Amino acid sequence: MAKLRSWLGIRPIDIGITAAVAAAVELNVTVATGPNQAPLDALTYLFGTLIAIPILLRRRWPFEVLIACSVLLLVFYSVHRRDISPVPLLAFPVYDAATAGYLGWAIAIPAGYMTIGVMLAIFTTTERIARIATDFLPSIALLAVAAALGDNVRGRRALAVETAEKLRLAEEERVAEAGRAVAEERLRIARELHDTVAHAMATITVLAGTALHLTDLTADEAEAEDTGHGGNGSGGVRASLTSIRQTSKSALADMRVTLGTLRGTEADVADEQTRVAGLDRLDVLVDAVRAAGAPVTVTVIGKRGPVPEQVDHAAYRILQESLTNVLRHAGQNASATVTLLYATDALTITIADDGVGAGSQEGEENGGTDAAGGGSGHGLIGMRERAAAVGGEVMAGPSAAGGFEVSARLPLAQASIAGGQR
Repeated sequence: MAKLRSWLGIRPIDIGITAAVAAAVELNVTVATGPNQAPLDALTYLFGTLIAIPILLRRRWPFEVLIACSVLLLVFYSVHRRDISPVPLLAFPVYDAATAGYLGWAIAIPAGYMTIGVMLAIFTTTERIARIATDFLPSIALLAVAAALGDNVRGRRALAVETAEKLRLAEEERVAEAGRAVAEERLRIARELHDTVAHAMATITVLAGTALHLTDLTADEAEAEDTGHGGNGSGGVRASLTSIRQTSKSALADMRVTLGTLRGTEADVADEQTRVAGLDRLDVLVDAVRAAGAPVTVTVIGKRGPVPEQVDHAAYRILQESLTNVLRHAGQNASATVTLLYATDALTITIADDGVGAGSQEGEENGGTDAAGGGSGHGLIGMRERAAAVGGEVMAGPSAAGGFEVSARLPLAQASIAGGQR
């Protein structure tokens, strides 16, 4: 029953209105006067109730309810006549039809009934026209008010919908404008990176390659140079230059990926590994740091399995920044130890050095700068931001054994869920 009532759109208020209309019709039937009326009996009261039943469906079918009530009223007048006013029965259907946009019908049907009623009164009674007009005027006014009120409500609803649509379009325009501003800013940053950093990295790569060519000595010259320099001649120079060249090429490739992302285009990088740097590039990174003069030891604890891409990338960047800080702050002859702990729920990374640069790194962490290393204070902040992006955390500070230690815990399950939601 409840489902049927819901499908028909019947609300408690509609039941109340229908009952009120039926009561008003019955009252009108009881007090009706005039010639040639049917006797006041049970059939009369039954008809008076039945003609109000369609009003139950006023919410779902307002126009059809107006037609049904009009037809039933006509049948009532024709079959079991009582001279009742159409106002009690038609007031709500006229209002509902006008509200639903059927203003013409809401005016025409009551006007038709009033016209027929006036004509019948003129030809079947001896009343003067002025008196007849006076008798019908309240009914005409009430039905006109019902139609006007319904049309007014419809206009207000249409205005509210139009206003809401304008607000929606304005919000979409605001969002689009904000998107355009962001896109323009991204393009500006991309241009600046291309014209400064990318150009500088390309120049470093070319210069390192030229230096390698210039140090490409013959075997005799190399042997002579090694003899003259204690066996630490061109071999060490070439290793350093090779490391510089490989590191700058890798950085340039990463820069191209970043520029492509900022411009919203695919980066022109052949090697898929350079698109999102991960732990598979750790060996190259460690070799570069060793070539720069800092011994690095890597220890892996647990089974090294697949890691979500965003965690893999964050882990690599944290390692990269930490080892770079070792080179910049730990001082000469410092060494570093990298520990990767693979667990079922998280990847823990620890980078510890035995250098003397703890104070410099602390200064960077607190937003200071290091004269020697040129620290900007963004390194440790960036590591924490990368870890937080995948639901992890980074702790950094002087270690108990001396030197500086960075520890990052990156959860695996949460990162997988976050990646899936994207």
